Amino acid sequence: MNRTKFFNRLDISFAILVLVYLCFSPLAVFCQGFQFNNGRKQQTLPFDLIKNLIIIPIYINDKGPFNFILDTGVSPMIVTDTTLKESLKISYPRPIKISGYGNFEGIDAFLGVTSVKIGDAEAENIATVFLKDNILPLSGFVGKKIYGLIGYSFFSSFVVKINYSTKSLRFTSYNKKVKLKGEKIPIELIENKPYVSLSIEQAGLGTKTIKALVDCGASHAISLETLGGGKPFPQPEFSMSANLGNSLTGTITGRIGRVLSLKLGVFKFKEVISHYPVYNIDTLKKIDRNGNLGSEILSRFNTIYDYRNGYMYIKKNEKFNRPFEHDMSGIELYADDGPPSRTLINRIEPESPADLIGLKEGDEIISINFKKIDDYALDEIASIFKAKNSYSVVLEIWRGKSSFIKLLKLKKRI
Repeated sequence: MNRTKFFNRLDISFAILVLVYLCFSPLAVFCQGFQFNNGRKQQTLPFDLIKNLIIIPIYINDKGPFNFILDTGVSPMIVTDTTLKESLKISYPRPIKISGYGNFEGIDAFLGVTSVKIGDAEAENIATVFLKDNILPLSGFVGKKIYGLIGYSFFSSFVVKINYSTKSLRFTSYNKKVKLKGEKIPIELIENKPYVSLSIEQAGLGTKTIKALVDCGASHAISLETLGGGKPFPQPEFSMSANLGNSLTGTITGRIGRVLSLKLGVFKFKEVISHYPVYNIDTLKKIDRNGNLGSEILSRFNTIYDYRNGYMYIKKNEKFNRPFEHDMSGIELYADDGPPSRTLINRIEPESPADLIGLKEGDEIISINFKKIDDYALDEIASIFKAKNSYSVVLEIWRGKSSFIKLLKLKKRI
């Protein structure tokens, strides 16, 4: 079976490369910023928003466009598609090792230098990491071809406004005066990544001020890792086991619970779903933050990033009051490229609604509520599977050589 695309459970974070550091330090020697070369000082471009992730087209070495995820949680540009290194004709790529938060020996990659264009903004000599093996299923997660991630080199070059309401990206040169609106939040850049202080309240723990990475490339709300001293972040009394996403180390396991409240600036959220990843003691000692603030929170604001002056500005949008919900089906999906393309069940959570009606790994979903599966976007499927408690979903399943209908009754589990 050709599992060339992979869907993690449709509401959990894809915490890729948030957990990554490079065993190679002089990247800054190569890195040059973006700039407009045609007299322009500002530009606005549309973006695709899938599972709260921002996808933009970029050109590399005058080739493209290639879909990249715009991600505040990455520093060097990361090319995850293993075919690009050869097709882009990268000169003298240097072998390196990439490590992450986990107990493993690291993976092989190559460091090269590329020229990159986003809209009319161009950058020469961008440090670019090419993964040797196809270990990150980005395309399967978002349902369209993804070639990699880009972050610091772009965010540090402009004042960048992400308007989640209009799905538009506006980037402005620092030599143009621009009025910045919204709640002003200090950010601290550490290893070229932005960090903020926020407050959480959790049952049994009380209220804590924590340091969190601002990560628009992770689809969860908040991931709580450690309170320091090599100890994991305490979990609430009620939580459940879950796969939390993928990183370079493989599947991130842990638990999902809720914090009573999360406060960022003057804005406060209640009953926020939180992830509690499991890392070994050595890994926890290396983590220099308490947690990771993801796009399930960030997408509720229209946000301006001003790296040079050390601030972000947030203004709530129409998504601000939507409830925080987790998958209520227990189904984890992946898509087989085919031909023909298929949407199959990769994993069933034990004792979940899907498990209780007899769905199995390898089952193919043909339709949902009598509508062909190919007619659904990923976000639509995710919304259906976490619609509301006791909501019934009609699934048409293909197993072996025959099809059958199953009635899936959703259950709120967290």
